[in-house]
Parts: sequence; C-alpha cells; structure tokens
Amino acid sequence: MNQNDQIVRILLVGDSGVGKTSMIYSLVFEEFHESVPAKIHEISIPGEITPANIPTVIVDYSAQTQTEIELIDEIKKASVICVVYSVEDDATIQKISTYWLPNIRKALGENHHVPVILVGNKSDAVECSSIDSVLHFLHQYKEIEISAECSAKTFDNLIEIFYYAQKSVLHPLTPIYYQEENTISDQCMVALKRIFKICDQDNDGILNDLELNNFQVYSFGSYLLSQTFDDIKYILKSMIPDGVSENGITFSGFIKLLTFFIQRGHHELIWIILRKFGYNNHLGLDDQYLNPDIKIPEDCFIELSSRGYSFLSDTFKKFDKDNDGALSPNELNELFSCCDAPPKWSSECDYRYCVHTNEKSWLSLQGFLSIWTILYQRFNVMFYFYFILSRIDSLQSYFSYTVIKDNRLDLHEKQTPRNVFLCHLIGPKGCGKSSFMRRFLHHNIKINNNNNHPQQHQLNQKNQSFKNSNHDDNEPKNIMAINYNDFVVNKITIYAEDKYLIIKEIDILVSNQTLKQAELFCDVCCLMYDQSNNSSFAIIASVFNKYFQDSKLPILLVASKKDLPIVRQQFPIQPEEFCVLNKLTPLHKFSSISFENQSSREALEVYEKLVTMAAYPSLNKLVHLLLSKPVSSWMAKNLQFLPHENTYFRVGIGVATLAIISVFILRFFRPN
Repeated sequence: MNQNDQIVRILLVGDSGVGKTSMIYSLVFEEFHESVPAKIHEISIPGEITPANIPTVIVDYSAQTQTEIELIDEIKKASVICVVYSVEDDATIQKISTYWLPNIRKALGENHHVPVILVGNKSDAVECSSIDSVLHFLHQYKEIEISAECSAKTFDNLIEIFYYAQKSVLHPLTPIYYQEENTISDQCMVALKRIFKICDQDNDGILNDLELNNFQVYSFGSYLLSQTFDDIKYILKSMIPDGVSENGITFSGFIKLLTFFIQRGHHELIWIILRKFGYNNHLGLDDQYLNPDIKIPEDCFIELSSRGYSFLSDTFKKFDKDNDGALSPNELNELFSCCDAPPKWSSECDYRYCVHTNEKSWLSLQGFLSIWTILYQRFNVMFYFYFILSRIDSLQSYFSYTVIKDNRLDLHEKQTPRNVFLCHLIGPKGCGKSSFMRRFLHHNIKINNNNNHPQQHQLNQKNQSFKNSNHDDNEPKNIMAINYNDFVVNKITIYAEDKYLIIKEIDILVSNQTLKQAELFCDVCCLMYDQSNNSSFAIIASVFNKYFQDSKLPILLVASKKDLPIVRQQFPIQPEEFCVLNKLTPLHKFSSISFENQSSREALEVYEKLVTMAAYPSLNKLVHLLLSKPVSSWMAKNLQFLPHENTYFRVGIGVATLAIISVFILRFFRPN
C-alpha cells in the first residue's frame, strides 16, 4: 500500500474477554473503563492525529454479537489484523493456532499478504512475558509481522500497538526480511540488486560518493555531508571488511547497511527506497510503471525521440564491457539481469533473425537500436529496460508523437516527420523475399555462388531459420505480435537523417488470394516477382490491380534474381510497361548475390528507395513524370502558353530548376 492509496483498516479479533474493546476505549477516550460493551462501533481516526499521518479505521469483532460469516467479511476488508489474546489465559493463546489464524487463511488464502500482529493484552496482570509462548507461531505463519504485549488498563505500549499496525500496512516487514534467519528476503534481494545497478552509473560494481549522494537525494530528498559518508564507510568496514573498497561501497556493503536499518526497527527506510524505484507491497514493479497510462491522441503514432535513442546508445555502451561494438549473450544477460521478466527476444536470441548482428550473431549497436523501434508501442517492455538505468526523468521524454492520417500517408504534405516506416513485401513463394530481407541486414557481406564461403553459409543458415520460423499459418499477424522472425528492421540514412525501415513478408500463394486489412496497412509496399520465372509477375500484377490500383500508397515493383536469365512474363503487359501505364516508380532489379565490384551503396539502393518513398510520398508522382517523359517535349508542351516577352527567361529558370530536382530525385529512383 502506498501512503496516499487508501485508509488503513485495523481489525481486532480474539476470544471474548481478552480485552479488545477495552483496548479501543483506552486508546480513543484515554481512560480505562472496567465495564465496556461486547463490541464497539467502528472508530474513524483522522490522519492528522495519527503518528503515521494516515486516516485509520479501527474495527472491533465480537463473537457474541456477530456471526462467522460476518467475521470472514471483516477479515477480507481488513488492511491489518490484530489477533488479541490474554497473557494470563493459556487457552486464548492456544486458540491463535487452532481457530484464529486458520480462519484468516480460510478467508484470504494460504499465501495472502495481509499482515497479522499477535497482541498479548493485560500485561499488567503478570510478571513474566508471554512472548516465548507465541514465538513459534511466527515461524509457522509467515504473515505474522510481530508479537507484542500491551495493557489497556495502564496504557503500557498501547499507542505503539496501533502505530505498528499502521506501519505494518505501509511498511510490512515480512516481504523484505526473514526474521527467523535475520536476513533480507530473496525477493527483496533481487529488488535491491536492481536498485544498486541503477545507481551504479559507471557499472564498476561500486557506489562511489557521487553515486551514493545521488541515491540519497533521489530516495530521501536530502544530501549527505562528506563526513557522514566517511562515518558510514568506517562503520561498514568494521562490520563487513569487503563491504567497502577504496572507491566506495560494494553491493555486499550496501546490503549490510540496509539490513542494519531493518534490525534497528527502521525498515520503513527500505520501503521508501523500494517505492521510489517502482516497487509495490508484493515486491513487484508497480503497474503504473509497467503499464503507464500515456494518453495517445487518436490517429497518432508514437516513436522514440532522439533523446530516447541517445539513452539506448548510452545503455549499450555501458554494458559492452569489451568495447567490441556488440553485446555478447553474457553482456545482454547482464543488461537485463535485474529485470523481473526480461523481454522474450533477449533470452531466446530471436533478434538474430530480425536485426543487424556481427559475424558471431551478437547484437550490434545498430541492431540494438533497431529492435527497440519495434517495441516502442509495448510500454511494459520498454519500462523493464528503462528502469535499469534511468529513474528520475519522465519516460515520456524519450518518445515523440507523430500524427498520421486515416490512410497512414498524407500526400498533401511535403514529407512526414516520422522516422520509422513499415514496408510490406508481397510476392509469390520462392521469388526471393527472404533473401531480400536478409540482404537488408547484411548488405556489406560479399556473397557469390560459392555456398562453401563461410559468410555465405552464415547467411544461408539465417535464411533457412527465417523461412522455418516464418508463416506457420496463413493468418497474418500484426508486427507487434512479437514473433521476432516475422520481420526485419534496420537503419537507413537518407539526406543525413537516420530512418528505420521494418520489412514484413507476405506470401501470395495463389493469384486470387485475399489480403486482409492488416496486410494492406503500411507506409510503402514492395511488390516482388522472380524475373527468371515466367508466371511470377502475373501474381503480383493481379494483387496490384485488385488492391493498389486506386491507392495512394507508394508502390515499388522489384524484379528479383537479376543475376539469372530474364524470361518473358506470361502477362499481357510486361513489367516495365506496367510501371509506366500505372504511373509507378520504374522497375527496380535486385539480386541477393553480391559481386566483387558491387559497393555497399549499390546493395542498399533499393532499401533507400523504399524509405524515401515512405518519407516523401508527395514526390512519387514527380518521379514518375521525370523518368517517363522526355524533358524537351514536355517543357515545350507546357511552356507554349507563356507570354512571348517572358518565355526565354522562364524557360531558363524552369530548365535549371527541373535539372536540380531531377538530379535530386534520380539519385534514388533511377532505373537499373
């Protein structure tokens, strides 16, 4: 429970005559009454007059006036339960384990999280403590926070009982500490390890003075003096020699320090720390952190901002301890070691088939940034990661919002400010789509027809893994379904700006295949056919005529396997003419086979075209116009109506302008 979440509801249960009602009377009226009713009505105490400053309701239960059903109902509503017994009556002590605790578990379940306090009343009537008589219950029932004695008659320890009841709700001891073993609980140890890693900004396994002060300020809102740090280190070193190093406090010293606070009864300090770093009473990350309520306007698209990419780059470099430009499996595990549930892709190496990796299939920085562009809509995954290294800044600052229209592209705009684009790669089976996607990730690898070449073998292995894992059924999947073998993503730089292109493959098994709405929802579409197969083009031509002929979506036709002999397609219109008639960007010919004289720039050309078409949708018609009409005749036709006296001047300006635009556009859209 967080301090502002709810009212603390304290329920007192126990046998008749143990003094439950007397305890409440003495607390509220500050005087002892020899004769009290069997049950008192609920007592509401305003927060401002309680030690913990929390509104509190005290509930009295009486078996004389209430049924067992009512008991169960009250137990379910309670924030904390005080089981009261009489220190001078052994029978009431026995009833703790034979009746009260079993009934509490019956109502709440064996593994409930409602704290229980054993209260021995009438301590003024005996000389010896009864704590030893109930101590074994604490080991048997983990929900019991403490056992304490008080006297409603002399007020001895009475206020402290109710204060501790509040405290056990706000700062429960049981989840964070094993009392019988005098050690921090396993769950709490995991949480504190994560917090230590967050604060260890230089990742050296030690909290130096600056990191300790940042931790102190963030957790408690105050600085510590240099002398205080020295005192803490001195005390720690006397308790645990390896808890302090020359540069600061080690993890073992950090744990020893927090254990010391718990053992001195100040475990609320640990809860202040835990809650600051997003933990709830059950030591799980709070839902408001894992599933933030970020309002995204309708028709809006959310992307990582430049600050978000910087954060990810810094994180990558922090855990790339050998500085080889890639995260090994061990380094990646270390990065996510303090997450309660690391993302699936990090543990199963699914990323190897969808983003850029090095020759060892380790995640490169480029691949690391790419995979997070896919995850930007899955806030819970991002938050697992975000909390590893960042804690103070708002996560929203790492995202930027980009408005998109209903049809995903606004052709009235000169360009889109977005940086992430989705391309659907559509074509018949066997036309080379998987190779096209693999080449997108490994455009620098020189590949020839020698399958024994090690890099060729690696790429073939990845292609086969991709094919085996892709398209288990014909049901299209959203790219966010997180099957990391369904798509590839990589960075492309156009006009000195980094853009990310996600390519998702869609198989066309028959020419009349029906595409679902999700398969038509993209920023740019790449229709691919095999130029060496005479029946291949007819399939994508049919798809275009059925779905894209009247669409404003940018379309690029790609003839794959250009290294193989070209054959005439069994379709009335051949591909080049088809592009002209439908005012499409000229046909691009592609081969996944690299040649010795082919530069990485040439290997990237088709992907640059796709990104440019998505980022600058308004240029697509101009591209077709420039590449399909002779400039001289087109200029003559459109300038014949100019006034005679201005013709030469305007023609000169027009030709110069058109030449500049042509060079600008042809750089990306020239025919092969």
